[in-house]
Amino acid sequence: MAQGQTRESIKMALDTLKANKLRSGLTILGIVIGVTTVITISSVINGLNNRVSDFVSSMGSNIIWVFHMPVIGVRPTTEQLTRKKLTIDDVIALRQLPHVVAADGGHQHVKPMFRVGDVAVRYNGKKVAGTILQGATAQVAEVYELKLIQGRLFTDDEDQRHEHVCVIGHDTWEDLFGNESAIGKEVTVESGAYIVIGVLDKQKQIFGGGKNPQDNQVYFPLGTFHNLHPEDLDMWVSVKYDDPKNKALVQEEIRELLRVRRHVKTEADDNFEIFGPDSLTKLWGQLTGGLVAFMIAVSSVGLMVGGVGVMNIMLVSVTERTREIGIRKAIGATKKTILTQFTTEAVTLCAVGGVVGVMVGAVLTWIVYFLPIGLPATLSGVWVITGFGVSCAIGLLFGIYPAWKAATLDPIEALRYE
Repeated sequence: MAQGQTRESIKMALDTLKANKLRSGLTILGIVIGVTTVITISSVINGLNNRVSDFVSSMGSNIIWVFHMPVIGVRPTTEQLTRKKLTIDDVIALRQLPHVVAADGGHQHVKPMFRVGDVAVRYNGKKVAGTILQGATAQVAEVYELKLIQGRLFTDDEDQRHEHVCVIGHDTWEDLFGNESAIGKEVTVESGAYIVIGVLDKQKQIFGGGKNPQDNQVYFPLGTFHNLHPEDLDMWVSVKYDDPKNKALVQEEIRELLRVRRHVKTEADDNFEIFGPDSLTKLWGQLTGGLVAFMIAVSSVGLMVGGVGVMNIMLVSVTERTREIGIRKAIGATKKTILTQFTTEAVTLCAVGGVVGVMVGAVLTWIVYFLPIGLPATLSGVWVITGFGVSCAIGLLFGIYPAWKAATLDPIEALRYE
């Protein structure tokens, strides 16, 4: 009996929608906008989260970074900015720790404001601008598992002799040499000439689309880099250890070693920072938290506007069908039957808006995915269900009052209504 009434109510609701297509479409527009916003933004966030997670995983779970001040997610204080820099001697000492497999100390020459390349590399009349200059030790490839498609990396001996050799990034090689081998060729960087001994394979990047700045780099032995840019003193230390389960132990060993080497008093705080790839994940979580809040705010406005529109149309519908309600009550329809009918109509109206919103959101997700900017949008099943569920809840919430008003109409007065 109850199921039959529900089916009849849904049928009447759909008949009402069909009879007033334009009005129904305008009514659910707010619902459609709200659900579309949820689906589109959540898909982009979901895709970006997956991309960041893959990028962090590709870096390895057994890497620890050390720097003289915090650089991820915080604004350094004056005290932190003026701390003593880490040195190559610290790197050599860290290599002696029992669980450390390799350690690299590197310098980078970039534009201070945006951390992008600031130098042009030339070869045989061709030029590549915006190149990042990187000074590193011979263990950098082992720490970051860098792959070379040509040649080799520099050695410790070449580093100590400050040899004029370099390893170039994939895009730097491609733009300067095309498909030709770069090994043994001499490139000009600023005022110096350097022999190319290796070419790196393409490196992974967090966000797709466009060229990866990390593929437009020139790696020099650390001593060679110091001769080129002696003013760049900030050393970034990267430590690779044997097993992820030893992370806490290795961090503590690094902390103890550096506190002794940097003469930190027992009661004083560390004057250096230790962090790992998980710090990037935490920072990204903080950033996406703001995006989620923005998504909820925007979609809530659309859903509330849609809900008010549904309530308004349902009140109009009750007024238009007052005589029909009176006839139904006269032939035995109960308050519950009328309440169910009009509540079902409101929920059905919003459910249609939810379905349309999901479909439009899915189309926009597909468009965003294939745009040249390459945002890795991925449709989220959780948010699809959430968006549709909330749209139905809006119908129930804003449809209750019109349904109650219809259910409590006096049948005699309703039959008299013209």
